[in-house]
Amino acid sequence: MAGYDQPIIIKKIKKNKHAHHGGAWKIAYADFVTAMMAFFLLLWLISMTTPEQKQGLADYFAPPNVSASTSGSGGIMGGTVMDVDGAKMAGSMMGAKDNASAEQSSEFGAADTNAGGSEGQAGAQAGLVGASNADLRSSNELAFQSAAASIKQAWQALPNITEVADNLLIEETDEGLNIQIVDQDGRPMFPEGSKYPFEVTREAIAAIAPILQKLPNQINISGHTAAGTLYDNPRYGSWELSSDRANVVRSILGEFGLADDRIHAVMGRSISDPFFPNDPYMAANERIKITVLYEAPPVPPGLAP
Repeated sequence: MAGYDQPIIIKKIKKNKHAHHGGAWKIAYADFVTAMMAFFLLLWLISMTTPEQKQGLADYFAPPNVSASTSGSGGIMGGTVMDVDGAKMAGSMMGAKDNASAEQSSEFGAADTNAGGSEGQAGAQAGLVGASNADLRSSNELAFQSAAASIKQAWQALPNITEVADNLLIEETDEGLNIQIVDQDGRPMFPEGSKYPFEVTREAIAAIAPILQKLPNQINISGHTAAGTLYDNPRYGSWELSSDRANVVRSILGEFGLADDRIHAVMGRSISDPFFPNDPYMAANERIKITVLYEAPPVPPGLAP
């Protein structure tokens, strides 16, 4: 009976559990992934936009330069007006472009207010011609910039244009707007010795025809070849080939919307005007150049041409 009096001992073992870490790391990781996705999206957008589009975005977000002066015109603008360059401001006085216009007009002679008779009249007419030429050139430059941006967008819309993007060049020169289709090493735009272009070249030429038709300017088309090319036919050489290629380009432009009266000249230049004068054998010397000429300045009434 004594065994029933023995106490019963119960051992309770407590296990220490690890503290719960929570989900803060998940939030940090999600933020990191989102930031990386936004970064790569930004890189992609930068690589897909043209320099003109980047400049337009920069001008759009640029803060306007508001004049602090209180001129007779009054108001916060202080007599200033919005310029054509976007959000930038042009002063109430003559801006940089007006100064350039004045410099160009001085080449034709300024009106002499102290002179009388025929000399004073000739000086006044010469001043009008200079100002008119400067305004016309400024208008042409704006039209050319818009046309260049439209041409680049039209080329980018073509599915096969990526492989020949380096062969298509646009630049504004003293002569006008130059659109050049050049050969690259291992990537020609015309078959060797042929006057007919590859299909991708034809697409690139056809895409610019409607844009050129909207411009009022005359157009020159010239064909160029590289030195050192051998021709099987002794009666058909670089002069004939460059002329035929220029004429075929004119035909393609006409087929896709460019009127014949817009063509000023079609010529073959052979090797006489190389793209790289120091190396006339380079492939880039073989090219087609389409030049949108600056519009001829008008002649004021009473002034002999």
